[in-house]
Amino acid sequence: MLLQICRFAGALEGLLGARDPAAFEAAWKIEDLDRLSWDALALARRSDLVRLARPLAALDRRLIALLERSRAFFEPHLVTFRVPEIERWQHAAAAALVGARWGVAGLRTVVADVSAPRARRYFAFLGLADRHPEGAWPLFECYLTTPGAHHAFVGAAVDAARYYERSAALLMQLFERIRGDEMLRRFLGPKILESLYVLRDTASLPFFEGLLVAGHTDADVDCCEVTRALVAVRVMTGRVAPSVKFSDEDAPEVRRALDEAERRFETARDRILPVTVI
Repeated sequence: MLLQICRFAGALEGLLGARDPAAFEAAWKIEDLDRLSWDALALARRSDLVRLARPLAALDRRLIALLERSRAFFEPHLVTFRVPEIERWQHAAAAALVGARWGVAGLRTVVADVSAPRARRYFAFLGLADRHPEGAWPLFECYLTTPGAHHAFVGAAVDAARYYERSAALLMQLFERIRGDEMLRRFLGPKILESLYVLRDTASLPFFEGLLVAGHTDADVDCCEVTRALVAVRVMTGRVAPSVKFSDEDAPEVRRALDEAERRFETARDRILPVTVI
């Protein structure tokens, strides 16, 4: 973990030393910063190790310097794409630093500070979701039950709900509330179904059975409501149920597809990913 944070900080040197936008962009790609950055920040966000405070503080200072450097170029591509990404890195690093220094109490303080930048509050909220302490459930519950709450925070609360056994009913209620909103359903729907799948509350079985005939289908199994429902029903009952996606539920290729989908779902069951906060 410490090594990856240090690697990320070291990779920023090439950007800080870039003489022009072309060199800046070349250094970005050479260091593979799109992957390296978020891998390191995800590890930092999930950790409460005090020993990470100093390297995170150094990373935060370097990101602030990089923001000043990149804004000085006034190049459209950098201003449109790279500067906002660096800003997100800085907010994520600052929130991780709070978590390392002051733990859950510090993260909750940042989330409650309405004067703080939204992205800073979001990454602190995401840190709480990753740690999911028992005492944080009322905060997540508030976002699950408040119509009009910011979608990114609701998404993180939905992800966190998989760690709280009493959350299944609220998740199903939220899905019903957004069912007719195509944008919210496309964003929150897969997250809700993933958390319900992880919870495996038997009370959600009728809900999943309803999606077998009324859910959305998609070539991407992570976005396909019917596939998620088929796997969930099979896990809870041991049977492959009829659905609108497959005409013959007993066909070998159907079982292979569901086996592969279940393996994918199991791999992602403890993974919470950030979204872009505008």
